[in-house]
Amino acid sequence: MASNVRQRAGSIAPDFIKETHAQNGPVSPRLRPGLLPDGEIGPKYPLMATQDQRGARGGRDSYHHGNLREALIRAALNMIAERGLAGVAVAELARAVGVSAAAPYRHFRDRNALLAEVARRGFEQLAAEMETAWDEGQPDPVGAVDRCGRAYLAFARREPAAFAAMFADSGFGEDAGVRRASDAALGVLRRAAEAACATGTARRRPPALMVALHVWSLAHGIAALFVGGGQDMRRKLPMAPEDLLEAGLLLYLQSLGLTAVQEDAPREG
Repeated sequence: MASNVRQRAGSIAPDFIKETHAQNGPVSPRLRPGLLPDGEIGPKYPLMATQDQRGARGGRDSYHHGNLREALIRAALNMIAERGLAGVAVAELARAVGVSAAAPYRHFRDRNALLAEVARRGFEQLAAEMETAWDEGQPDPVGAVDRCGRAYLAFARREPAAFAAMFADSGFGEDAGVRRASDAALGVLRRAAEAACATGTARRRPPALMVALHVWSLAHGIAALFVGGGQDMRRKLPMAPEDLLEAGLLLYLQSLGLTAVQEDAPREG
């Protein structure tokens, strides 16, 4: 009896797959009879497919996305750029990338978790760009601090949406990943400050962390006032933001007894 049932099932399955293929296109390997890849337990037949898997056949209530997590991040950045942080809604992000309203929650716990990921990536990118600009303090550690500041402004200008998420007063900073990435970015400035302070001639060397925080504050203030945000929100300047930053850093670092090497400076006498 049992063997007859198995034989009948075995003969029906190929016909079922052929019929499904004719109606809906090729059957996804994940939906063929048997276990899913890597031994994952799941639906064995297309008609029993989950909402994710039904996306292979299309439809607004399901998704079939190559990399939904990345698509949501990109859509969030676009939405921040267009509407600001307050205008970001998970349901609208889902519509923007063509998935169901429930699909984003497979990757992000809630709206704050998604925006925290935007902020984390922003800090990581900022850290990498400042690291490149610092270049181990070569050829002049004091001048390299200015390069870090310029990299900060360049990032804020090029990535205003990420910049907004990174410094939003929305609790993202409580996220462990955001904290680590933010600390790493500050770490670049701290190493740059330590190298610059080591060149000073003053009897008491200024604390590197204090210098790093002052440099960050100056760069961030200029970025927020004159670089980031929409055109209507920016203050007008009689000079380039980079020139304002350079002048501010020059005055500050000189007050600490730190002076950048001036290449090809005219000699006295």
